[in-house]
Amino acid sequence: MNFSANLGFLWQELDLPDAIRAAASAGFAAVECHWPYDTPANEVVRALHDAGLPMLSLNTVRGDVAHGENGLAALPGREADARVAIDQAIDYAVDINASKIHVMAGVASGDEARRAFIANLQYATERALPYGLTILVEPLNHFDAPGYFLQTTTQAESVIADVAVPNLQLMFDCYHVQIMEGDITRRLRALMPIIGHIQFASVPDRAEPDGGELDYRHVFNVIAACGYTAPLGAEYKPRTTTDAGLGWLRTRGRNKTL
Repeated sequence: MNFSANLGFLWQELDLPDAIRAAASAGFAAVECHWPYDTPANEVVRALHDAGLPMLSLNTVRGDVAHGENGLAALPGREADARVAIDQAIDYAVDINASKIHVMAGVASGDEARRAFIANLQYATERALPYGLTILVEPLNHFDAPGYFLQTTTQAESVIADVAVPNLQLMFDCYHVQIMEGDITRRLRALMPIIGHIQFASVPDRAEPDGGELDYRHVFNVIAACGYTAPLGAEYKPRTTTDAGLGWLRTRGRNKTL
């Protein structure tokens, strides 16, 4: 089992190219990020080449964060802004050879929001198709992301079914799913056909995966038994420094358990 370093949280003290190189030195098999757009794509490409790592995924921008926006795709009346964000993400992903884009829904609710989200996902998947890109949707828990449109895997599964295209898949973040729904292993098995990426962190502190409510020795073994072979996304907030908290990764590499 291989792991991807989420550079939205890991090595935040470094610029993105140096964080990519740090992830390679630490033994990660891939990297992923949140919003890389302030870094010129050619610098990211150079760092990925130096590190010998692929960039798995990135997010569409959140919008006006100062006014509480956390994504645009489910906001009625903001379709034009949402599609500018989608185009930006696709262009950047193509430039750096990333393979997946998480389209952020935003703070919204109700039928109009659902219709806007589905329409924007249809746009995103159609735009992404010629480049071989996968579009991801991710439920977020209501403590970290109050009012976020997509909160459960059941809701995400329904949206994916309505859009009904193969390049729309689920980002299954064990941390968010455990908080909102629990029953992680059954949900992983049931949803595996539509899962495009898996992320993890301890619950409830969102730190290294070596404590808390979830036994990741068991969770990782279930994922492997399901035949999932892509790198799993380490999207956690280090308790101290990133390097000091990598014992779980070194242990996993030695004996296949945490």
